[in-house]
Amino acid sequence: MRLLIVEDNPDLAGWLGRALTQARYTVDVAHDGEEAEEMLAVADYAAMVLDLSLPKIDGMTLLRNIRRAGNKTPVIILTANASLDGRVAGLDAGADDYLAKPFELPELEARLRALIRRGHDLANPEISVGDLTLHSSTRQFYLGGTLLALTPREHSVLEFLILRSGTPVSKSALLQSVFGFDADVDPSTIELYVHRLRKKIEGASVEIATLRGLGYLLRAL
Repeated sequence: MRLLIVEDNPDLAGWLGRALTQARYTVDVAHDGEEAEEMLAVADYAAMVLDLSLPKIDGMTLLRNIRRAGNKTPVIILTANASLDGRVAGLDAGADDYLAKPFELPELEARLRALIRRGHDLANPEISVGDLTLHSSTRQFYLGGTLLALTPREHSVLEFLILRSGTPVSKSALLQSVFGFDADVDPSTIELYVHRLRKKIEGASVEIATLRGLGYLLRAL
């Protein structure tokens, strides 16, 4: 899953980006509101972590702008202003959740998982296609009830596909979701990860089908 961190403190942004990358997210970072607005206009994110004290465009204005533009990306605000008035203002501007600084990383990760489930309208914490199951609370995959061993990139590709199961996914969308803006990656790299995943689910009641001109489709057999 792809996240956008909007934070002008480079140390905090770097630490948070590394931590969430280790948690198997693809992370893009914007250091001001203007940069974030440009990134949100051209990329889809599972969620955004937003600081309010930003240069160029402050966080509250950014939030109002993207909501007026119809952008429904789930947003969790991180801020040192934990007052009731501040929380109310943020939620009224379109935020989905609010976490005061300093915060504990496990709580932020749990709140992000909850936001993403709601963003994908997942009332059930388990998503199944054939005998492949994603436990959204732990973000682990099981195949026929057995934990499926995946590399971080394989996990990102399969997670993107299962969250859109039944819908064709283009190579470019997969590439952007898995590698983000910063990576200079050949589009054929996605073919390698899909090939590896097919080997790992071979013989199961699920497949990654190639649809000519459309991309890939995860479906039950």
